[in-house]
Amino acid sequence: KLKSAPITLFCIHGNHEMRPSTIESYKEKEWNGGIVYYEEEFPNILFAKDGEIYNIEGLRHIAIGGAYSVDKYYRLMRGFGWWQDEQPGEDIKAYVESQLASNPIDIILSHTCPFKYEPIEMFLSGIDQSTVDTSTEHWLDQIEETTDYKAWYCGHWHIDKRTERMHFL
Repeated sequence: KLKSAPITLFCIHGNHEMRPSTIESYKEKEWNGGIVYYEEEFPNILFAKDGEIYNIEGLRHIAIGGAYSVDKYYRLMRGFGWWQDEQPGEDIKAYVESQLASNPIDIILSHTCPFKYEPIEMFLSGIDQSTVDTSTEHWLDQIEETTDYKAWYCGHWHIDKRTERMHFL
């Protein structure tokens, strides 16, 4: 159904999924000034490449995907998918940082949010928070503190909320 929709879906890599760069059927192409991943069968479903900058409606957007799966061990015990590279690795972090150091940005699009903005009201009650890897969120804190931007949009938390320039979708 999505293939026949008259829209383009621009997706940011999350958790609970393989990175498009590791899936054989995905190809790369240029879109709005940056590289995206797509499958020929679904040309209107695009996945952002982490650290790429896209010009959308006159604004410069950077994409930063990935997050930790708090249900990692539950998923592994039941044979559900979990991928070692669900969070950005050092190579992705270095690329994002280099892009931000040399390019002005208007909008940040990420899967998760900086640690200081985590919506603790959305924490799952059955999860021991001391077992959660928050390294991506702490790294995003550094990005947030050193980047001049107009707005930041993220998902992951399954909440509609706005805090300062942070928009949870």
